[in-house]
Amino acid sequence: MESNRLHIGMKAPDFTANSTYGPLKLSNYNGKWVILFSHPGDFTPVCTTEFLAFAQAEGEFSARNAQLIGLSIDSNPSHLAWVYAIYMTTGITIPFPVIADRMGDVANLYGMIAPNVSNHETVRNVFFIDPQQIIRAILVYPLTNGRSIPEILRLLTALQTTDQYKVVTPANWQPGQPTMVPAPQTYNQLVSREQNPQGQRLECKDWFWCYNTQLPEAPKQSMLPGEDKYQP
Repeated sequence: MESNRLHIGMKAPDFTANSTYGPLKLSNYNGKWVILFSHPGDFTPVCTTEFLAFAQAEGEFSARNAQLIGLSIDSNPSHLAWVYAIYMTTGITIPFPVIADRMGDVANLYGMIAPNVSNHETVRNVFFIDPQQIIRAILVYPLTNGRSIPEILRLLTALQTTDQYKVVTPANWQPGQPTMVPAPQTYNQLVSREQNPQGQRLECKDWFWCYNTQLPEAPKQSMLPGEDKYQP
């Protein structure tokens, strides 16, 4: 199978597919964030732990106006049997749709197959699609290693914070911590910032390196199962 390559900033390709919650169309989620993620296969150990972690964090995603959508190149009966087995084993319901992509149509559309790794399984892709259906971030993990769901939630919160307040987030930023402002783009902006950073509610290390001092804090995400207590 030959895969396409998508990029940040592109319009997310629309598609219609069947899922564990019935037919869905990506464009029907216009106005919501979508976290579209692929997994290599049903009834596999790493994927099962990921689905449990996504299910336990679903309330956090929902609170951020985000819809989780899973996908693999498995049939709908296989998906249904697997999510029911998860429920029977753990008591946890998988509350989000899982797309049945038996022919690989969506997987190829989104470049979810790494042909040098496998031609019949998707790797662990995550597409962050904003309410205007623009791809804002893409994460790709190998078959062998599970994703960090707290990191996916953190990045979603960072993107939403950037959109709302026109800020950027520093390395290792966590919700509730200070954000930063982009560097000045003109000499006049540079001088203005240097002369009166306090008036702009900034705390600067240098003219290009400034933190907000009074920006409303983003909500701290709740502690997810298996996490250590949040430390700001």
